[in-house]
Amino acid sequence: MSLKIAGKLPAGKYLEQLKRSPNYKNGAFQNLSPTPMKQEGVTYWKMMKEFFKKHPDTAPVKKLPFVKTDLYKLDPSKPVIVWFGHSSYLLRIENKNFLIDPVFSGNAAPVSFMVKAFPGANEYKAEDMPPIDYLILTHDHYDHLDFKTIRKLRNKIDKIYCSLGISSHLKHWGVDGNKITEMDWWQSEQLDDSMKLTAAPARHFSGRGLKRGQTLWSSFILKTTSCNIYLGGDSGYDSHFKEIGQRFGPFDLAILESGQYNTMWPLIHMIPEETVQAAVDLNAKALMPVHWGKFRLGMHPWNEPVKRVLEKAKELNMPVLTPQIGEPLIIDGHFISKKWWNFLPV
Repeated sequence: MSLKIAGKLPAGKYLEQLKRSPNYKNGAFQNLSPTPMKQEGVTYWKMMKEFFKKHPDTAPVKKLPFVKTDLYKLDPSKPVIVWFGHSSYLLRIENKNFLIDPVFSGNAAPVSFMVKAFPGANEYKAEDMPPIDYLILTHDHYDHLDFKTIRKLRNKIDKIYCSLGISSHLKHWGVDGNKITEMDWWQSEQLDDSMKLTAAPARHFSGRGLKRGQTLWSSFILKTTSCNIYLGGDSGYDSHFKEIGQRFGPFDLAILESGQYNTMWPLIHMIPEETVQAAVDLNAKALMPVHWGKFRLGMHPWNEPVKRVLEKAKELNMPVLTPQIGEPLIIDGHFISKKWWNFLPV
């Protein structure tokens, strides 16, 4: 394994600057609410044993269906989203390309033989991406920040907006520091005359090695003249969703994590029913569940998250967007849930 993959933690004067954040206490960034990594009484040894058991249905039985789209030719007339599996997606809004948490190397771990993408879920590569006006990075976990992808994309990217501390990794990987803007929670940046990006809280953690919390984790609000979108990153359920909804909603679309949950770590990821409730709290017109469909990082059946989301969403009257990987969808309030994960005709 290349030591570069792990990145580089903030140090020296840069670390001292980060420590001035109101979210940095006791040697690390903190959540708004107390957030133990695991349930009381659960050992890390038990978690590891459970993870490496052969649980049924944690991976698809056949290659996932996908749509191969020419990303250079997306419809410029309306906001468009293209999902690449897990938490990676492209937004084309007002002739600008936004790429969020891209992971195109085929795995989400420091070594290539671990956490491999499901067949059919890694059909998009860095080479397929159009020029990127804005790269948005929510946090530094391997399934959201990918060394190989960043190295291949760095010359295609105009500007990068990310959570505090992540520039330490990026600069270590040869990214031009002049492209990078780091953001603390509730900080806003005017991207151009018609677009504003705001960083907001999430309930999670960070770290690419043994030391956690040295960089921040965030959600983001992208407000343009044509739409208002919540980019959720990773987060457990908490009161911050309601606060964000009150301050920045309503949202045309909330993109929220819905997979890799477990009762052994109930506070750092949402169960699907909480995902739908978070969309309600955010005052979202529609929900797109992500953080599923590409990697096995939990022990639940691979397609359970979306099934549970749809069941709860029906109860709460929340429209849900469930595109195939690579399928371009216009964000215009008309959302259709195709049950492609069943591998059956709809």
